[in-house]
Amino acid sequence: MQSFEVRPSARDHRKGCLKVGPLTLKVALGRTGVGSFKREGDGHTPRASLRLLYGFWRSDRVPRPLTRLPMLPTRQTMVWCDDPKSPAYNRLSRLPLKESHETMCRADSLYDIVIVMDWNVSSRRRGAGSAIFLHLARPGYKPTEGCIAVTERDMRRLLWVAERRTVIHVK
Repeated sequence: MQSFEVRPSARDHRKGCLKVGPLTLKVALGRTGVGSFKREGDGHTPRASLRLLYGFWRSDRVPRPLTRLPMLPTRQTMVWCDDPKSPAYNRLSRLPLKESHETMCRADSLYDIVIVMDWNVSSRRRGAGSAIFLHLARPGYKPTEGCIAVTERDMRRLLWVAERRTVIHVK
């Protein structure tokens, strides 16, 4: 099983590094850093072991990533429900959806390649946090809402070695 390790920076808890064997990559973390008690909207990247499940890519913008993970092209109707009261909470859904959600076809490039990590997915708890993804970073590695973000180049390097049993250990 391939595993990646993420550690926050001592200088800025919203940034860190991801190690894969001898390779060390920069990452952006949640706006409030890494936290042990994740709640919906708190801005924490969960301190946990997160299995990579599957992903999406914007086929209208970027080439399909080479990976052993299941990948689907993103569609305009795809959204991720982040409303803890909804039966669709922390699930991929389709428009129209009345409940609060995040669009998967963003105007920016953050979800041009996005990997769903197993945070509150396999075993869901309402309000324990949703949409914890591995996605593309903003310029300057600006903080995320709780996800882990890397450059497109680094994402492709990670996906090259990733498989369904790959786990990201956030320390």
